[in-house]
Amino acid sequence: MTDVATQPAPYVLLKEIESRSRNKALGLPQQVEMQRTWSGIGFRIGDLLLVAPLEEVNEILTYPGLTRVPQAKAWVRGIANVRGQLLPIIDMRGYIEGGLTEIERRSRVLVVQHDKLVVGLLVDDALGLRHFFEEERVGGLSSLPNLYKDYVIGGYKQGNTQWGVFSMRNLISTKKFMDIAARM
Repeated sequence: MTDVATQPAPYVLLKEIESRSRNKALGLPQQVEMQRTWSGIGFRIGDLLLVAPLEEVNEILTYPGLTRVPQAKAWVRGIANVRGQLLPIIDMRGYIEGGLTEIERRSRVLVVQHDKLVVGLLVDDALGLRHFFEEERVGGLSSLPNLYKDYVIGGYKQGNTQWGVFSMRNLISTKKFMDIAARM
């Protein structure tokens, strides 16, 4: 049996426990300021890097088999059957610049829906999800060709790389986009 007189007082015991706990405790987590970001789907047309708002791209496809549309403009590549839905495939470079995209292994189709119109837009490459900090936003892009100015609504600069924010809605809502018949 231990002598009550040799045991430390409860207050002293609590102070020792507190002291040991403080010595071994981890510090409080640092409060880090969260940076606001914007995300979109990156893609490439030639050397031009563009990014579309996430809500404007429904799906990314590899280049599908097509059926040609008679008497359509050259930038209308054809109609694809995608899981039972007929999808017109439009060559973005052909539509905007006039020259057609060469189909390669990295060629992709961005599926876009605006109102009731669903269309596939052929690009040279889909670069996946891209994230940008708000402080990387720029007003205008120095490397942007004039032909794209109606569709690019802003941009981001990461290091030496410039990304134009491409509005799919601006593209498919133009009257010219709906005029696919070739003139004889």
